[in-house]
Amino acid sequence: MKTFKTIFYLVLVALIISACTSPKENKLSEIKLMEDELFSDESQMIDRQKANDLIGVYESFAEEFPNDTETPVYLFKAGDMAMNLNMPRKAIDIFDKILNNYPDFEKAPQCLFLKGYVYENDLKDLETAKKLYEEFLVKYPDDEFADDAEISIKNLGKSPEELIREFEEQQQKEGEI
Repeated sequence: MKTFKTIFYLVLVALIISACTSPKENKLSEIKLMEDELFSDESQMIDRQKANDLIGVYESFAEEFPNDTETPVYLFKAGDMAMNLNMPRKAIDIFDKILNNYPDFEKAPQCLFLKGYVYENDLKDLETAKKLYEEFLVKYPDDEFADDAEISIKNLGKSPEELIREFEEQQQKEGEI
């Protein structure tokens, strides 16, 4: 019953809004409503279906309004959400859209870094991850994620146990000095 009321409320609000506003304003209102609903849950649990629907609305906005200043922002939110919902291919596709269509977007460097992260951690494609991290370092050597990219390259393919052992060995060497 709660779901029916929510859907009814969303449809009613959408109808009222659409009667009075432009298509862009309608889409922005839809996004705001969906974001509010998705992130208002006090339990801190994200509803996967609502999140997936919101990703679709973000992408729809980008298709309808490719030149809007909010488009790369919404695409970044969609990519981040896809990545966190364990949808690696979707995340990569969205980050590629940003990198190809909005190369001057302030978070373009993060998109490239996150692509490497997804290839490394979700797809286990270490060769592609390394290439992306190296490309990141060439394009954005002074970015705040440059150190993270270098560390990621250095530790590609190492198990947590190997990393712990190396850390302990490093601590021992530093203690001997």
